[in-house]
Amino acid sequence: MTKSKTKILKTTSVIMVALTMIVFIVVAQNAPWKAPEAAAKVKNPVVSDAASLAAAKIIYTKQCGKCHGKKGMGDGPNAATLDKPVDPLNNAATTAQTDGELFWKISEGKKPMPSTKKSLSDEQRWQLVNYVRTFSSATK
Repeated sequence: MTKSKTKILKTTSVIMVALTMIVFIVVAQNAPWKAPEAAAKVKNPVVSDAASLAAAKIIYTKQCGKCHGKKGMGDGPNAATLDKPVDPLNNAATTAQTDGELFWKISEGKKPMPSTKKSLSDEQRWQLVNYVRTFSSATK
């Protein structure tokens, strides 16, 4: 094989690998965000009462509302600056999830949503799960 053919083959290989990686990244970013099965089985230990919801509303307003919006519609002031739209928290996909799945997602985050494992206690994250549930009940 000549040097020019070898060079063309190497260049083509590099381009194919790069294109494959780009396709993989695009597909991965658009795949549904699923919590692990184990997370789905975890029960919420925090009672959804007036005190819990009031505490969660303060946390939500400070940490979540900027993107998710006051009423969880994905229309917060920072939502327009994100690369992808923020799903409403009262949509069927969110309301169908267990408390454990929501807790896991709130805890872990997924870019652009930050993880809250270090910034919020377990109790605060469970309170947020209860607060997120109020968005779906408000639409019924």
